[in-house]
Amino acid sequence: MVVNLYPISHYEFGPKETKVEKDSSVAAHFDRMREIFQKEGMRTSVAGVLLVQEHDYPHLLLLQKIGETFKNLPGGRLKPGENEIEGLKRKLTSKLGPRLQNLVPNWEIGECVARWWRPNYETSMYPHCPAHIKKPKECRVLYMVHLSDSEYFEVPKNLKLFAVPMFDLYDNAQAYGPVISSIPEQISRFEFRMNN
Repeated sequence: MVVNLYPISHYEFGPKETKVEKDSSVAAHFDRMREIFQKEGMRTSVAGVLLVQEHDYPHLLLLQKIGETFKNLPGGRLKPGENEIEGLKRKLTSKLGPRLQNLVPNWEIGECVARWWRPNYETSMYPHCPAHIKKPKECRVLYMVHLSDSEYFEVPKNLKLFAVPMFDLYDNAQAYGPVISSIPEQISRFEFRMNN
């Protein structure tokens, strides 16, 4: 499978309104997860693997909340019964889509890159669900998002968007966590075509 990558200079970035955080802490996040789990069962979240190139080398787009060090893939929780692809398009538009509807990218969602599992109300996620866990708390699904040769994105004012080179991510769980640091391996099956 060939993935076309375009220089980051082909993309324009502007600001949009601040994205209000639902949780003030990790503990508050897990408290909210418990409440949702009681009503809806396992949480399913989706995230996009958006790649650009710089100096003919793949870079992954990551979001970071201003004032924090943790970076994340764009995406979020699906609504109950929501299709993964449509849900990811909705979340990408929420995180990176311009306010003007005619400028919203036509998100081309590609292949599933990975599924990660959260067995308990803890920060740890695993690339498999342990056999003894009968009711995992979350499944996070990562999809390749094929970007066109130019787009306009708007980033919430309380977030920064970074293009991180693959060599910085690889085997660097200490800085990026296991999900993001494993992406270089997970996408190694793709052939990247560097376009200028």
